[in-house]
Amino acid sequence: MKRESHLESAPGTSPGTVRPGGRTAKVRTAVLRATEEALATEGFHALNMDRIAGDAGVGKTTVYRRWGSPTGLVADLLRDMAERSVPASDTGSLEEDLRANAGLVTGTLTDPRMGPVFRAVIAAAACDEECATALRGFYETRLGTWAAAVSRAVDRGEAPPGTDPVEVVRAVSAPLYYRFAVSHEPLTAADGERAAAAALAATRAGVFAPRRPAPGTPGA
Repeated sequence: MKRESHLESAPGTSPGTVRPGGRTAKVRTAVLRATEEALATEGFHALNMDRIAGDAGVGKTTVYRRWGSPTGLVADLLRDMAERSVPASDTGSLEEDLRANAGLVTGTLTDPRMGPVFRAVIAAAACDEECATALRGFYETRLGTWAAAVSRAVDRGEAPPGTDPVEVVRAVSAPLYYRFAVSHEPLTAADGERAAAAALAATRAGVFAPRRPAPGTPGA
């Protein structure tokens, strides 16, 4: 795909961090696509730096110098996935936006390619702090993007004032990831619809809004 490139990491950057544009970006793209393919087909524990270099058409010394280890590759892939994430929907309805979010999560986790990739990066995060930090950053990005849909719903009066938008979105995806990564149960479109409906009902009930003191208590 791409030929060897002898490029140094920018001063003060972590492995895999690159300046945008030019040959550096092309090398990163080739290596990360090869990493994603390897995770999809063989999983994290079979990730091999030499093979990634060969599949990407990049010299082994470049891969070892820039990324350092398989966990370095996974961490940078997660940063790249966050950069390439699909924008959140804006249907004008909280119910439809939550259903869209649930559909996206369900579709991603059950995708023949991306499902194994996510299973692999979760496995990597369980044993490496750099991967764990990158995975947390990925989900913070996604939660923040979709939280805007909830904020708009609050402005429209579809959710109580003070509703925590991030917690609403988290409530949609949490049961889906539980089935995917913890219980390893089949994940279906019906599970996504149920997760969205439960999050919507909880939102309307004020579960994610500040609690009001009960009558007769101090501050009530």
